[in-house]
Amino acid sequence: MGREEQIIEQRKKKIEELRKQGINPYPYSYDVKDFAGELQEKYKELKNEERAGKTAQIAGRLIAKRDLGKISFGKIRDYTGEIQIVLQNEETPEEKLSFFKKFVDIGDFIGVKGEIFRTKRGELSILVKDVEILTKTLKPLPEKWHGLKDKEERYRKRYLDLIMNPEVREVFIKREKIIDAIRELLKKKGFVEVETPYLQTIYGGAEARPFKTHLNALDIDLYLAISPELYLKRLIVGGFDKVFTIARNFRNEGIDRWHNPEFTMMEVYQAYADYNDMMKLFEEIYEYACKKVLGTTKVKVQGQGIDFKRPWKRMTMAEAIKKFVGIDVLNMSEEELLEFAEKNNIEYKEKTWGWLVAAIFEELCEDKIIQPTFIIDHPKETTPLCKVHRKDPRLIERFEPFCMGTELGNAYSELNDPQLQKQLLEEQQKKLNKGDEEANPYDKDFVNALEIGMPPTGGLGLGIDRMIILLTGQNSIRDVILFPFMKPEKED
Repeated sequence: MGREEQIIEQRKKKIEELRKQGINPYPYSYDVKDFAGELQEKYKELKNEERAGKTAQIAGRLIAKRDLGKISFGKIRDYTGEIQIVLQNEETPEEKLSFFKKFVDIGDFIGVKGEIFRTKRGELSILVKDVEILTKTLKPLPEKWHGLKDKEERYRKRYLDLIMNPEVREVFIKREKIIDAIRELLKKKGFVEVETPYLQTIYGGAEARPFKTHLNALDIDLYLAISPELYLKRLIVGGFDKVFTIARNFRNEGIDRWHNPEFTMMEVYQAYADYNDMMKLFEEIYEYACKKVLGTTKVKVQGQGIDFKRPWKRMTMAEAIKKFVGIDVLNMSEEELLEFAEKNNIEYKEKTWGWLVAAIFEELCEDKIIQPTFIIDHPKETTPLCKVHRKDPRLIERFEPFCMGTELGNAYSELNDPQLQKQLLEEQQKKLNKGDEEANPYDKDFVNALEIGMPPTGGLGLGIDRMIILLTGQNSIRDVILFPFMKPEKED
């Protein structure tokens, strides 16, 4: 029998003995009156060896325990922080001291009541008068220094990660505050938060392979949403001027540092606006969230100093290629671009001027953009949902913000010409029929909505998870999603 199995057997015996004594090892509730973090703040002026003359009643997980005979120490952690507990002869009732020593193990949830004081060494503590077991655990926690270091194990068993690495929880508390800040700003600006379907009969709004499922009640296939875009545009048609949603998107694509099959995206649509307005809004959202949550627009990401202060740099895709690659794509033919791409082993989607330009940018420029930068004016082939550029018909009024070599979002001056939209979506459907799994299917109802009429509109999508990665200084999307997708472990 291994060490863990021995511990489990010992704890099972303790549970059995507690029940024989009429003590429920899993009681229904506990009257929590105080919290560790609040006590630490409230009594921060208490001097060493001084008693507060006040009683605290607290509950939490026991994360440390030392038995020195006539005195025992423990440390309780609750959601707000940690506090030491002390059980001592002639201060703690004998039966409670004995109970603690015999039945309470590290990892158990306990409730304690006692007097607040500060020890000789300066540790704020509770001198315990009463102790109860609230949850008797079976398995031991991992060893602090050797137990839970494997990243895969931490992601797979996030509950253990949160117990053993309290700083992880702070990332997710910041995540909530950042999302709250985004909502606060948009609602101040008059945007209405809405919900869109996750289960869709026709998917669209992005170049992505969808997840497919089946609705038994109607015996039809459905798709998990790859984007809320087409539904939000329907709302603009219906008379909403400013809408946004913070939604889950599902894309059947690769898994890496920046990608998870299920992720969080915010999309915003504003009537009578264009991509210039969306650029201003995008950088304002980042700056506002930084100041609100971090108190500064400057952050450290992998040792690199990043500043999200407005205004961000703007650069056309052609300018970026000229800067980082040294070629002028606007004055190059399709044949010249093809020759350059093949000479440099650049993979491209199609042998067209636009797709070749996009491939060169993606391969040779993206990873060189470190500070927040808007890459604007993309080739028209790259999306069927955007207006043609008002100055160059080869381009569209689209931007992608980049930082630390990755894309943070996507935005357009939205296409609202129903005849052109119909033509482009029909072309997409033909590509889908020929095997392009990332092409958009033809959405008849969406085209019908545009025929009813959509005002000039600006739209943007902002990757929430990538924003959290940058603003909290993490390394991977798995560090900012509580339960990232993990390949199932094989059972013996």
